[in-house]
Amino acid sequence: EQAAGGAMGYAISQAIMNGIQRGLFSNEAGMGSAPNAAATASTRPDHPAAQGFIQMLGVFLDTLVICTATAAIIIMAGPELLASEESNGIQLTQMALSSHVGEWGGMFIAVAILLFAFTSVIANYSYGESNIEYLAGRRAPLAVMLYRLAVLGMIMVGSVASLGAIWNFADLSMGMMAIINLVAILLLSPIAFALFKDYDTQLKAGKEPVFDPSQFPKLANKVDPNAWPTKK
Repeated sequence: EQAAGGAMGYAISQAIMNGIQRGLFSNEAGMGSAPNAAATASTRPDHPAAQGFIQMLGVFLDTLVICTATAAIIIMAGPELLASEESNGIQLTQMALSSHVGEWGGMFIAVAILLFAFTSVIANYSYGESNIEYLAGRRAPLAVMLYRLAVLGMIMVGSVASLGAIWNFADLSMGMMAIINLVAILLLSPIAFALFKDYDTQLKAGKEPVFDPSQFPKLANKVDPNAWPTKK
């Protein structure tokens, strides 16, 4: 019983750890990458809290809906597929979908992964370049050039490195991003709570929430007044 309990505990801990690691790849929650795109979006109502709620919905759809659907497809494919020596990584998903819808399922997964990978590289490169331009100031051109060379180098290394090494490096880098960003979130939490309170107060008053930077002195010099409509 003790051996069975230990094995069960280890299995559960591994499932939780892998779930957290792969969940970051799915939704990037807490990493600080998605806000780069969210900050440029037009919200309705015109309030930062509204965009925050939209981002929360994205985490739900990515992880709980799409990932759960993928797991269901694999599980329903049958135990013989899971026991196959070829069922590893993306091949497992391809084989599972092909068993349900036919051979075109494998091609669909391959094309989807290609598009996901390409758009992820472009998007994350854009995030990084905008961050470097903000942080480097006058030295931005040189810093951006070095960054571009580093990105090209990482792409070439990633195309020939082993899958295990890539996963380990990705887990390490994403974990570091999450730690840094969570510290920043903690420091900025008073502003976040103040924005949510403002949003909730307007909503309960029967008004459509509109963000007014002048109501937040701490943000007066940090927010472009032209980025938000004038409150009426």
